[in-house]
Amino acid sequence: MRDHGGNLDAARAAFGGAAGEWIDLSTGINRVPYPVGDAPRGAWTDLPGDMAMQALTDAARAAYATEAPILPLAGATQPIQLIPRLLPRGEMRILAPTYNEHAASARAAGWEVREVADPAALAGAALAVIVNPNNPDGRAFATAGLRALANEVGHLVVDESFVDPTPEASLCPMLDALDNVVVLRSFGKFYGLAGLRLGFALGPARLLMAMREEAGPWAVSGPALAIGARALADIAWADATRARLGAETTRLDTAADRAGWRTVGGTALFRLYDTGDARAAQEKLARARIWSRVFPYSDTWLRLGLPGGGDEWDRVEAALGA
Repeated sequence: MRDHGGNLDAARAAFGGAAGEWIDLSTGINRVPYPVGDAPRGAWTDLPGDMAMQALTDAARAAYATEAPILPLAGATQPIQLIPRLLPRGEMRILAPTYNEHAASARAAGWEVREVADPAALAGAALAVIVNPNNPDGRAFATAGLRALANEVGHLVVDESFVDPTPEASLCPMLDALDNVVVLRSFGKFYGLAGLRLGFALGPARLLMAMREEAGPWAVSGPALAIGARALADIAWADATRARLGAETTRLDTAADRAGWRTVGGTALFRLYDTGDARAAQEKLARARIWSRVFPYSDTWLRLGLPGGGDEWDRVEAALGA
């Protein structure tokens, strides 16, 4: 089943309130987004062109410190859906629990899907998937282990949608030596611009060419090309954001600890807590118009993104202390 955060309409239907009253912390999207400024007029009025696509690709290659082929797409979700459709069907193994779109897309494409808890159990799969760092618990995997795993599977997909706060953990700089590994990167989460629907697949040129053909000529919008290239080149903003997020994870963990919750893990974009009763904890926050994420496979886990401005922090800390 496809089960996602960001379902604020469901929160409003259950608990009331106007959209502007809610703080949506049910996703791992940075709530202090990159300041987009003005996109060139042609980005809105013209079909996306090759020069704009190349500028974005060059910015991504520099930001991700890689020489590997890169394909911009409509968010990380698009390659998640395309890859199982383009590879020969077999058994896909995924390290779980994790983001459920990988398994759902593979099943829809006719794959046999096996969820495993031990990375060693991925060996032998036609297609292996690891989310690194993992969503929702933040579990991280060393690049040396991922490179070794690539030798034991047909293809390996490493979903790095939440790696931007810790770029040293990325496999991207090593991809030129790996011919069966695809790395997925999300733009919208770290840069706080999920509505642009921008992401990247990095890996073997033959597979990326097939994805490009399947995605069609204008998979990425003109505004996404322009804003993405500008943001990825803004190293000062990225460094300042990493520093802020790193400090604020401690602040949120402290507030959760005062509420009697235990920190399970997470990243600098979201935190995962054992609350004892996830539904009760979610409802408590919802009464304060704060939306959180619970999971169908756990009665106790609740995930929170980090609040944005000072007022959001005040409301979240007050709700946790109530």
